[in-house]
Amino acid sequence: MPSVHAAVIFSLPYSAPGLPKKSITYRPWRKVNVNALKADIEQSFLDNIVTHGNIKDNVELYNKILNDLSDKHAPLVTKTVTIRSEISWYKAEIEKEKRKRRQLERKWRRTGSNIDRQCFQVQRTHVNNLLIKAKCADYRNKISNATSTKELFQITNRLLHRKKASTLPEHESEHDLAEKFMSYFTDKIRVIRQSFELNDNSDTQCEPKCREFTGTPLDTLSPATEEEVIKIIRSSPTKSCSLDPLPTWLLKDCLDVLAPVITVIVNLSLSNSDIPSQLKHALILPLIKKLLLDPEILKNYRPVSNLPYISKLIERIVAARLVKHLVSNNLYEEYQSAYRQLHSTETALLRVQNDIQQIVDTDGAAILILLDLSAAFDTIDHDRLLHILESRNGITGPALKWFESYLSSRTQSVIINGVESNPSDLIWGVPQGSVLGPILFTIYTSPLGDIIRKYDIQFHLYADDTQLYLSFKFRDKVSGDATIQLMQQCVAEIKLWMKKNLLKLNDDKTEFLIITTKHRMNMCADVKIQIGDSDIIPSLSARNLGVIFDSKLSHELHVNSICKKAYSQIRAIGSIRKYLDKPSTEKLVNSLVTVHLDYCNSLLYGISSQQMCRLQKIQNTAARLILRLRKYDHISAALRDLHWLPVRKRIVFKILLTVYKVTIGQAPSYISDMLTTYKPSRSLRSGTLPSFRVPMTRLASFGDRCFAKVAPSLWNSLPDSVKTSDSVPIFKRRLKTYLFDCEL
Repeated sequence: MPSVHAAVIFSLPYSAPGLPKKSITYRPWRKVNVNALKADIEQSFLDNIVTHGNIKDNVELYNKILNDLSDKHAPLVTKTVTIRSEISWYKAEIEKEKRKRRQLERKWRRTGSNIDRQCFQVQRTHVNNLLIKAKCADYRNKISNATSTKELFQITNRLLHRKKASTLPEHESEHDLAEKFMSYFTDKIRVIRQSFELNDNSDTQCEPKCREFTGTPLDTLSPATEEEVIKIIRSSPTKSCSLDPLPTWLLKDCLDVLAPVITVIVNLSLSNSDIPSQLKHALILPLIKKLLLDPEILKNYRPVSNLPYISKLIERIVAARLVKHLVSNNLYEEYQSAYRQLHSTETALLRVQNDIQQIVDTDGAAILILLDLSAAFDTIDHDRLLHILESRNGITGPALKWFESYLSSRTQSVIINGVESNPSDLIWGVPQGSVLGPILFTIYTSPLGDIIRKYDIQFHLYADDTQLYLSFKFRDKVSGDATIQLMQQCVAEIKLWMKKNLLKLNDDKTEFLIITTKHRMNMCADVKIQIGDSDIIPSLSARNLGVIFDSKLSHELHVNSICKKAYSQIRAIGSIRKYLDKPSTEKLVNSLVTVHLDYCNSLLYGISSQQMCRLQKIQNTAARLILRLRKYDHISAALRDLHWLPVRKRIVFKILLTVYKVTIGQAPSYISDMLTTYKPSRSLRSGTLPSFRVPMTRLASFGDRCFAKVAPSLWNSLPDSVKTSDSVPIFKRRLKTYLFDCEL
């Protein structure tokens, strides 16, 4: 039977779509003649800045002059550009050789001659070599010029052609989306504040025996010298805001002529206790909290403020004076570790884990509660903050007036792709992204320490993260119920204080762990804690400042997380390894892989050999990647060649470094308190060298792993030549040499 199908041939007028284009407006800053700009700046500011005038007028003049000079030296340019994928290594020479290769291929296909085939193969090899050589040079140059881990992440993503996940909701116009974000951020805080039922005496702080300031008050903010201003500017991050008349990198290049002008503006702000409105407007960048979250849901975004550079410079100078005052008068909460020199997430967690391990070693079980706050920085009440600054911290007179000016009459706008929303008043909270904001938040929440101490509960604060823990004697039901009741009362009073101070505690997001030995875990199965209207049952694990705590403190889940992150980065680096040399690969590995092994690794001392082996395999794989070794090549020589300590010794290194910082006074007091200096009963030749008493413990999985037991044991075994090092760099060098040569 003949086929019923027939071919239909036709032609359509079709042309391949061109690459998309867009119009951009920019200033060609890189083409600016810096010397000519500096000469104009010097001439323009010569007679215009008034050292005893009004700061508002001086800031307006500063911005006007620099904006006028920007128009002169880098006028706005608008042009249409073609949007292409970024291939910086693709040069004209490669394009020419590829065209020649294609011509030779066509000739060979047409003639079938062996001579033409050989010519094509030679040209093909030549082009491939050019491509590899160009990629290698480009990749190595980009990696060697990277100045931060964030920049390395961005470079790696570009080299791997990873598509950036959409971080903004779908929208028709940037202005409408900016207005939508602005309304959401403003309404969210307004709803939170309206949810609090304030009493008539709501302005009275819920503090146990409100602690009054008794030290030397901070009445005035001392003026800044030109040298101090230059030092702070040169050490500050090179970040710019679209509100700045000059990009920060160019301002630093012109610092020798701008420093006197900027110093005048800074000192006028300090002496007049005033921040002008031009420096109190923030541009809000909505940043998605995690890339895996749905970008269409606005609650998955956090507002980050982008402030004028001069504003942040003044904040840095005031912050230096504020921190000095807090330290000299011992006003910091001892167990608050955020935004403080020598304090970190690792020191905080080291103290928390040590205390819990000692509790379990002594009493059998411990309760750990992690409190969660909602929009903590954005709901701060300014009047209450000023009251705490004055009554608890001794900020008075012109200094207090400066903080009042800093907090009042602030405005903000959301910016989307250069398009701003209408400005909105910032009548609550401190700007996220500011310098003073985090410090003011820790001051605002400092009364929490007094509340928790009333209940004899151990705690640690890190910004808006609050950790509460205490002993839980599960064998005695009466004692166990009393412990739960005590914790519930403490949390209830914390919640009441937060309510009166307009901070929202998320009851249902609060996490609760019972930490004990494996065979005792079943005895605590029916324990629960009531927080507000929510009954919180014990979790098997919880993420605490980036470390996963589990109910046995085995850190098995945390090791799983480390392995997942590290191997993901190793695979990514491996896919471009052939284009990298050894130094570039080592830099990537240290920034993207080793950082996971080293983060809070002092907490991992004493974990099981199986988990330690898994971590060591990560390091071995990274070393093989750098040195191009095969899977079963011996690794010890490779680690020594890279001058890498094995993972177990890296943990010991971190612990001993912490102890050394204790001996020289560069560690938090809550770390120093865990170590007791050993004093021999009779005079010994070694009596002048620092050594510590090793406490007695019961359980190998808890007491023997705590910092208070491990640190003295390791420290006392060190040779005197290492202990008596004169500085941290010398100690690190000697300790690393010692650990390479000894067996642990």
